[in-house]
Amino acid sequence: MPQPAKSTATSLPGSVPWTPAQTRVIEAALALFAEHGISGTSLQMIADAIGVTKAAVYHQYHTKDEIVLAVAEVVLAGLEAAVTAAESERSRARAREVLIAGMIDLAVERRRWAGILQRDPVMLRCLAEHEPFRLVMDRLNRTLMGGPTTDRSRVRAAMIASTIAGTVIHPLVVDLDDSGLRSLLLNEVRRLLRRGG
Repeated sequence: MPQPAKSTATSLPGSVPWTPAQTRVIEAALALFAEHGISGTSLQMIADAIGVTKAAVYHQYHTKDEIVLAVAEVVLAGLEAAVTAAESERSRARAREVLIAGMIDLAVERRRWAGILQRDPVMLRCLAEHEPFRLVMDRLNRTLMGGPTTDRSRVRAAMIASTIAGTVIHPLVVDLDDSGLRSLLLNEVRRLLRRGG
């Protein structure tokens, strides 16, 4: 029986197709990470959630870090697609607008477990060591800055990213439906950009 495809530290996000068994592991891990955090989720819990043995999970991913990285790449694949779409635009302003809309779509769609990506120390360590993540973030930040790298453009890019990431997990908006949150957040970020010039 052939071994399942594995992600590597040098592969592009989403470039290695997951097997159906790997997809089930990733989906179960996402739900459990969101509920218990990464450190609070064991391989046995993942196995129980999908109704298999821990050995079956080990057959797909040899370590918990591999599962964490696979989860990160699910998010990274969407982010990389949004950056690529933005980079295909002809003007910097339009590229930034397309990227912001894509970032908001992803953040709202995945807000249930966005907190683990932003706060969980295991995930933060994993992403910091993952070269494809750093490359995508470099591209994202350049597009958000919308021009030359200055102190002002860096602060503005950081504010935009922080506004999007922080808003979707804030307790004040937990009861808003996705469509309403997406629309309001996009309008507020556009207003922020207009004020900043």
